Amino acid sequence: MLPRVDTVDELDEVVRDEALLRPAVQDLCAQLGIERARVLRFEEGSLPVYSVGDALVLKLFPGFEADEAVREARVLTHLDGRLPVPTPQVRAAELYKNGWRYVLMTRLVGDGLARAWARVPAAARDRIVTEAAETLAALHALDPAPLADVVGPADWNRFVAVRRANALAHHHATGLPRPWLEQIPDFLRSVPLVPPPRRVLLHTEFIREHLTVDPHDDWRLTGLFDFEPAMIGDPAYDLAGAALFITGADPRQLRRFYAAYGRAPHPPRELLAYTLLHVYGDLTGNLRDLPAPPRPRLEDLAEAWFGTAG
Repeated sequence: MLPRVDTVDELDEVVRDEALLRPAVQDLCAQLGIERARVLRFEEGSLPVYSVGDALVLKLFPGFEADEAVREARVLTHLDGRLPVPTPQVRAAELYKNGWRYVLMTRLVGDGLARAWARVPAAARDRIVTEAAETLAALHALDPAPLADVVGPADWNRFVAVRRANALAHHHATGLPRPWLEQIPDFLRSVPLVPPPRRVLLHTEFIREHLTVDPHDDWRLTGLFDFEPAMIGDPAYDLAGAALFITGADPRQLRRFYAAYGRAPHPPRELLAYTLLHVYGDLTGNLRDLPAPPRPRLEDLAEAWFGTAG
């Protein structure tokens, strides 16, 4: 069965070993009374995730990420039926063996938006951006207080301060070229990031990879998933990711997103600051995937990616 796992490196080894994972998954399915269902591994993700039959998904968490398992189950239960699009419904969430936990949840209808995006017609893309913005607005409108015991950080200002202190090392580790890297300290010092008047429930990775669409129903959004890294904090933290990965840094689509979200455009420099401070921020990858300005200047990059003119 599954060995105890206490580090990311150990987890990576287990995640790559399907011969080790499969018997444990089958054992767990038997305990849950779903042993007759066909079990298939999803390719994406850093955790072992399986479809169980056509209607269920089983997600495994090692002991050192037990808090993430508890968080995902609690957030999904809190969100059930409260957003414009479905979220997975929790069917079971418990301790398994050797510290591992699991969440068994319903499977969303449709295809992953990231993989489907190239096939989506232009008019449907516009509607998807609108529906995504309405979904994020509904998420941010919910009272996060019932989740405060499992969703952090307790002190948003301290979280931001720690991310500022670690930003240079974080982006150096991703291989960010020096002309960009050396600007980060001064740029972050120039953006104060005033505490928000109201902290909200954040998805933290509101991107195409975590949305589903139905190609047989005019490409309508059918779901939002992956809430294990949820946080409570500044809504701009989510807006930065949405601008990059939902609208693709397209000014026209970003204007549409803001209109549907229900607020005026956020200052581009603040959104770039949160991009640099994000726990999973990867400016190196962003520069590879998104159009960059002619000069390697963070000031220009903020306007290129988060501006709404044009």
